[in-house]
Amino acid sequence: IEPGKGLSSIALPAAQRCLEKAGVAASDLDGIIVATISGDYVMPATANLLQHRLGATRAWGYDLANACNGFVAAIATAKAFIESGAAKRILVLGGDVMSSLVDYTDRNTCVLFGDGCGAVLVEAGLPGEGGGIEGCELGSDGGGGNDLIIPCSGSAIPKSAQSLAAGQQFVKQNGRAVFTAAIRRMAEVCDTLLTKLGKTGADVDLLVPHQANMRIIEPTAERMGLPMSKVVVNIEYMANTTAGTIPLALADAEADGRLKTGSRVLLVAFGGGFTWGACYLTWGR
Repeated sequence: IEPGKGLSSIALPAAQRCLEKAGVAASDLDGIIVATISGDYVMPATANLLQHRLGATRAWGYDLANACNGFVAAIATAKAFIESGAAKRILVLGGDVMSSLVDYTDRNTCVLFGDGCGAVLVEAGLPGEGGGIEGCELGSDGGGGNDLIIPCSGSAIPKSAQSLAAGQQFVKQNGRAVFTAAIRRMAEVCDTLLTKLGKTGADVDLLVPHQANMRIIEPTAERMGLPMSKVVVNIEYMANTTAGTIPLALADAEADGRLKTGSRVLLVAFGGGFTWGACYLTWGR
């Protein structure tokens, strides 16, 4: 996006388009969750800015920082809110402005990332309606925290002339460690979730993985016995938008007709933390 524009500049139209398509007024929202590591500010949350700009006068809002797994974690969180009866409609967004967090002299990272944001509406279904979000599975291993990190991004290493001169405000990655862990964890979390739900790869119409690397996506699909025709891939033109990859892939799949009402969809992601997750759902309207 343009320099000087924050995440909210692309999150707002994504949110507006989502609500328009769903036929839901912003004033009917109970909550807004924005999954991101690159909000407009550390404070206030981008979700609060959106709440005001949308006119969602009844909605609470907060940002959820879970790196590339952020959107999956946000869906799981929205599901829990709704199942508990604490909310009926939650707008969930995933997006990042990675152009603000990469060092353009570091080809190990700068060529991988992009800017983007997508949105979905999670709402309570009718009794006996079936479908919806059937299950979610999340995991983490903080032992891999230093393998994918932005060192100068919080209280551990405050911004200073020295830290900025050293490029500590940019993404640092141990590519081999991330690659190895991602292949293992994405396949494992899919297996775990489907087993808990009593399902197999045959019950998946579309696999929508985090868009980081084809060499991670392909083994995940192979482990589940899914042909690549059932896998949504847009990395070649969208790049890795971190928390934005899955909602943007969902939008692409709906636009090209592969994602329809009733489609059985498996979302899966892996990100810095390390953190990973999967959600199995039946796509609604």
